[in-house]
Amino acid sequence: MPETGLRLSFAAQCGSFIVLIGEFCVTAMARRAWSGYMGPVYLALVAVLLTADVHARPANMSALKDKNSNSKEENEILPPDHLNGVKLEMDGHLNKDFHQEVFLGKDMEEFEEDSEPRRNRRKLMEIFDKVDFNRDRSVSAKEMQRWIMEKTEEHFQEAVKENKLSFRAVDPDGDGHVTWDEYRVKFLASKGFNEKEVAEKIKNNEELKLDEETQEVLESLKDRWFQADNPPADQLLNEEEFLSFLHPEHSRGMLKFMVKEIIRDLDQDGDQKLTLSEFISLPMGTVENQQAQDIDDDWVRERKKEFQDVIDANRDNIVTMEELEEYMDPMNEYNALNEAKQMIAVADENQNRSLELDEILKYSEYFTGSKLMDYARNVHEEF
Repeated sequence: MPETGLRLSFAAQCGSFIVLIGEFCVTAMARRAWSGYMGPVYLALVAVLLTADVHARPANMSALKDKNSNSKEENEILPPDHLNGVKLEMDGHLNKDFHQEVFLGKDMEEFEEDSEPRRNRRKLMEIFDKVDFNRDRSVSAKEMQRWIMEKTEEHFQEAVKENKLSFRAVDPDGDGHVTWDEYRVKFLASKGFNEKEVAEKIKNNEELKLDEETQEVLESLKDRWFQADNPPADQLLNEEEFLSFLHPEHSRGMLKFMVKEIIRDLDQDGDQKLTLSEFISLPMGTVENQQAQDIDDDWVRERKKEFQDVIDANRDNIVTMEELEEYMDPMNEYNALNEAKQMIAVADENQNRSLELDEILKYSEYFTGSKLMDYARNVHEEF
């Protein structure tokens, strides 16, 4: 399976409607997904799909499957594609929201594009005061590093809290352990299959007639499940092990597994290492027409810079599993310091290797995703 995102394909979601839009739909989606935004054409297609009263599905889907799936439950029990505070997504591509996540922490949701600018400005000024640990009205790389580590830990704690709810969803009998079969039943139920019938078939060791893609997802999940089962392996996951299953960034062993998955997706020659060309290309097979990858120049430039300046520690133009693992570790203090220096460099107009309030406000879109207009006049008003 080309992606570790563990989602059913766009074609499966579109059902028979995909025949009408064909390769154009797949290509448009792939292009927009990898460049970090969705264009108006894709949004229009989504709107059509949402408004159409269509319940079509691929012909090989099991008769056990219901028309409506519980998306809330699916979100609770499926490992997320997006890991907050981690620089690479599960598919091996850069987390475009990383800077905001490690600067804002759980306050990120407050900085909406349509939020009141004056309120956002005041909130940003409050954050600046917190980052400025020694109160000298300037943020150094060490202060930013300390802040990044604090916000990353905040994301960790949020994941632990969410995991408690997720674990309850897959442990209905409350015995504190979940078997692979129990999880498999809940997973298929979240995909619209009849839970009672699936459970009965699994209990009786009967074959589940699943479509090929659902079967691939299950096999990938099963590998991940057994990787999260800490020694001594008992094929049961407790709440802590389930956290590693959903959030591999919490476990060194699972971090290694995630790195292997990313290498598998991006490594085209099978040498268990990544070259620059492999790192900046899409995983093999992610689009039907390889000529239509059309990756944005900015996207390529950003990945190239990350490869050369950060991940490739010994500058030999090859990224090993060990280098990628160190890069992926969200609690690596050296990485946090390096990130702090990069963030400062973006907005450090006076080149003093630190950030003043007016610089952070001027480059607010980089730090918060929200652009503050007339920042200089507004700073004067605040003081």
